[in-house]
Amino acid sequence: MAGRAGGATGRPPLTERRRAETRMEIAEEAVRLFAAKGVAAVTAEDIASASGVSTRTLWRYFRSKEECVRPLLTTGLELLSERLRECRADHGSLAEAILGIQYDDADASPRLRALGDLLRLCRDEPGLRAVWLEAHYDAEAAFAAMIAERTGLPADDLAVRVEAGVLNTALRIGVEDWALRPEREAGPSFTETVTRAVRMVDAVAKS
Repeated sequence: MAGRAGGATGRPPLTERRRAETRMEIAEEAVRLFAAKGVAAVTAEDIASASGVSTRTLWRYFRSKEECVRPLLTTGLELLSERLRECRADHGSLAEAILGIQYDDADASPRLRALGDLLRLCRDEPGLRAVWLEAHYDAEAAFAAMIAERTGLPADDLAVRVEAGVLNTALRIGVEDWALRPEREAGPSFTETVTRAVRMVDAVAKS
């Protein structure tokens, strides 16, 4: 079928993938520098230099130095949204669909470590915390759209918005609980923690 983005495989075009890779590289370097020096001591020029791009390129991708971390915060939500779109609409609620997705923490362990470091920084850095909350605000709209598609209700229907908001909050709190645990490596994994949070939402919905 002509005009399909990414060709027959459905993958994004090379330039789009490279752009996403560059944004993620910038995000990972920003977190590394913020963790080592503190947000206030790090400049956009520092992040650009560490990432191997010009400051002009960095500003083309991001509105502020704090926003440089956004790709790391949204990559999991984007992957989740992508997999949920592949699920059959009659699979049940969105929470049930999420519980049916298989993940492998080992495949993403370096990025998960960076995400954990970043969320710990968010506790004391209002600029980073604002980016984290904004990412979830945007995700909530995406969840509402998927729930609307499954139920046939408008995305702005109160019941749809409440379901999307509860699910989104459970995911956010689950991730934060994992990241802020004093001994992250010793306790439940990222996937186990987030799955437990979603199961709570599913149990309430069925009660």
